[in-house]
Amino acid sequence: MTGQTVVKAENLSLTFQTNDGPVHALADIDLTIDKGEFVSFIGPSGCGKTTFLRVMADLEQPTSGSICINGVTPEEARKSRAYGYVFQAAGLYPWRTIGGNIRLPLEIMGYSRADQAERVRRVLELVDLDGFEKKFPWQLSGGMQQRASIARALAFDADILLMDEPFGALDEIVRDHLNEQLLKLWAKTNKTIAFVTHSIPEAVYLSTKIVVMSPRPGRIADIIDSTLPHDRPLDIRDTPEFLEVAHRVREGLRAGHAYED
Repeated sequence: MTGQTVVKAENLSLTFQTNDGPVHALADIDLTIDKGEFVSFIGPSGCGKTTFLRVMADLEQPTSGSICINGVTPEEARKSRAYGYVFQAAGLYPWRTIGGNIRLPLEIMGYSRADQAERVRRVLELVDLDGFEKKFPWQLSGGMQQRASIARALAFDADILLMDEPFGALDEIVRDHLNEQLLKLWAKTNKTIAFVTHSIPEAVYLSTKIVVMSPRPGRIADIIDSTLPHDRPLDIRDTPEFLEVAHRVREGLRAGHAYED
């Protein structure tokens, strides 16, 4: 952790105008994320977790307040390729090989063929998919497809990784394995990660900071700095320290419901 601020949101709100009237998605969000942090966003469905990620990525614009990414606007950060985005579904093109899917953003960005090949090799190694470059998505399991999706987001070496429930559709055994792999990947790359989840154990296991959000309009009910060590075997989830953090997350979720009308 360097203390360098990567994301700074101040008094940020977002209201969607719909045919049925305004929808208040986010309200009065104040949040700072420092370089190298792993920050999870947890809260009930519709609380604005994904919306906040999309604001960071310049896919949605706030109605009021401000947000800076690396000291510039989300639009400027997007244009400077500051982040990779991993969605809930792997979103791999079935007619492209795994290598071809990972190369796609590199092709769009105009990297040379030699640079593309080296980057694909490196990120496949990072996500433990060496030897799968010529396979097609349908030949891989769901967990492997998500790892390929992460590799694609890492291919152009963005500093920030935005992950929107990437393991939500996977079974628990696969999810546990990918959680372990993601922590190893984070330790190797020192990326700043913003991670949306509905799972309390996942949020506590992965994060250095957990942002607990209330039901719509999405407000921050609590921000929890993890007391767990960076080195986290899966069985750390049985320790009193882990259960204490999980309890605080649960209490924050419960308290967040007090905002409801």
